[in-house]
Amino acid sequence: MSMGVLGGSVREVGAKLKQGAVTAIEVCEAALQRQAAVEPLRPFITPTQDRARQAAAQAHQRYKEGRPLGALDGIPVAVKDNFCTKGIPTTCGSKMLQGYTPPYSATVVERLEAAGAVLVGKTNLDEFGMGSGTIDSAFGTSKNVYRSGIEYELEGAEKRYPVSALEEGDWVVAGGSSGGSALSVATGASFLALGSDTGGSVRNPSSYCGVVGLKPSYGVVPRWGLVSLVNSMDVPGLLGRRVDDVAALLGVLAGRDKRDATSVDSDLTSLRLPEEPQLAGVVVGVPKEYHQPGTSVEVVEAWTKLADMMENAGAEVREVSMPHTEHSIICYSILNPCEVASNFTRYTGVGYGLRGSASHSMEALYAVTRQAGLNQVVRGRVLAGNYFLLRENRRKYYEQALRVRRLIWRDFQEVWQSGVSLLLTPTTLTPALRYSDFSSLDNRSQTAAQDICTQAANMAGVGAVSVPVGLSSEGLPLALQLMAPWGHDAALLAAAKWMEQHACCPRLRLL
Repeated sequence: MSMGVLGGSVREVGAKLKQGAVTAIEVCEAALQRQAAVEPLRPFITPTQDRARQAAAQAHQRYKEGRPLGALDGIPVAVKDNFCTKGIPTTCGSKMLQGYTPPYSATVVERLEAAGAVLVGKTNLDEFGMGSGTIDSAFGTSKNVYRSGIEYELEGAEKRYPVSALEEGDWVVAGGSSGGSALSVATGASFLALGSDTGGSVRNPSSYCGVVGLKPSYGVVPRWGLVSLVNSMDVPGLLGRRVDDVAALLGVLAGRDKRDATSVDSDLTSLRLPEEPQLAGVVVGVPKEYHQPGTSVEVVEAWTKLADMMENAGAEVREVSMPHTEHSIICYSILNPCEVASNFTRYTGVGYGLRGSASHSMEALYAVTRQAGLNQVVRGRVLAGNYFLLRENRRKYYEQALRVRRLIWRDFQEVWQSGVSLLLTPTTLTPALRYSDFSSLDNRSQTAAQDICTQAANMAGVGAVSVPVGLSSEGLPLALQLMAPWGHDAALLAAAKWMEQHACCPRLRLL
C-alpha cells in the first residue's frame, strides 16, 4: 500500500476503509513504518506496535463484517505520555516514573479505544509537562521535522522554501510540552494525538509543527487519568492535521465522566462541522494587548491579512481591549508552581515510581528520591510553589494572584458581553526557534515568552485553537489562534475550519 494514505484526512481514510480500498491493518503498518522512519526526531517515548497491530486486526474484522464503530475505527492515534494507559508504561518524561505501568487507563484513552482507534505509542514531553520546547524530557529531546534532514516537500506552496538540514548541532525546536504529539501528527506517524494543555502546551507545538491544536473549554473533555500538573488549568488537548479530524476526535472524547467532578455534559458527541462555514454576522475581536514586543513581522502580517480576509467574508472585525493581559504571565507564574507544589507531594518513593536508597528516615528517603527522580526545572517549581504558599507569603503572592486571575477572567467576560464571539490572536510570537536561540534562555524565561498569547485562555477556562495559516521566509509554519466563550467549542472549530480553507497553508509531506 502507498504511504500516501497517511496524508489523507480521517474522513478520507475512513471512506477507503469502508470501501475496502485499504484495510485497517495496512493503515496501521504504514503508520508504524513512518514511526520508525522519524525515530531520530524522538516523537515517542514508548511505541506500542504489538498493541497497535492487535487493535488494527480487530478493526479490520469489524470492517469486513460491515460493523465499524465510527469515524475513528482503525485510525492510528498517539497519546502524550502523561495520560495513564493500562498495561503500558506512563513516565511523564521523568525518571521519577520510569518503569511505572498504571493499572487503569485515562477516560480519554478508554474512549479512544472504545471507538476503535489504534494506539501507536506514547509521545515525548517536557518532564511532567513543564516546558515549551520538549527539550527537558528524561528520555531524549524532540526535534522538529522542519529543517531536520528528513526529506519532505511542502504541498501547495507558492514558492520553493529551504528544506535541507540546518548546520551541524543546530535544529528547530518542536515546541512543548506536547511536542512529541505534534510531531507524530505532522510526520504522519499518527492521524490524531492527545496532548495536555496547561498554559499553551498543545497550541504552542501545534503552531511550531504546522498542525491543528485544540484546547477545549475546561471540563468539556474529562481529565481523569491525566497526571495532574495544575488541576485548575489542565485540559486534555487534541491535535490533528485538519480541523475536521480534530472535530471528529472531540466528538468521541467530550462528555461527563462520573470520576471527574470538573467534567460537564456535552452536546458534541455528534459534532460535524459544516462543509463551508460562513462568517457573515460573526463579530471578531482583535485584542490590542496581544501586540506584544518581540512579535515577528511575519506573524503580524499573517494576523493582519487573516483579519482582513474575515472582514471581507462578512465578519465584523473590531479592536478590543483586555487590560489585564499584561499581568497574566506573572499571575500564571505564581499559580502554576503553587498547584505543582501541592500535586508533587505524591512523589515520595513510597507506593510507586522511583525509590531512593536512603533508609534512616522518611524525610531522607523523600529528599534522595526527588533529587534523583526530578530534574532541576521540576524541583525549582516545587520550591517556588512552596515559597509562595508559606504562611507569611500566601496572602502576598497566592491570594493576590487569584485576584488577578479573576480580573483576567472578567476581561474575557466583558469582551463576550460586548457582542464579540471570537478573538483572533497569534499563537506564538515567532515561528519555531532554532535550538541555539531557544536554549539561550532558562526554562522559566522560555515558557514566559512562548506562552504569552496562550496561557490566559487556560486561566479563563475558554476554548482556544491554533490553526496553521502560512509559512515564514524560511519555510517554517505560521499559526494564529482563535478563542471563543466557554462551551462554544463547535462554533470555535467551525471558524477554525473557515480559516483552514481560506488561509490555504501548505502541508508537509514526507518523501
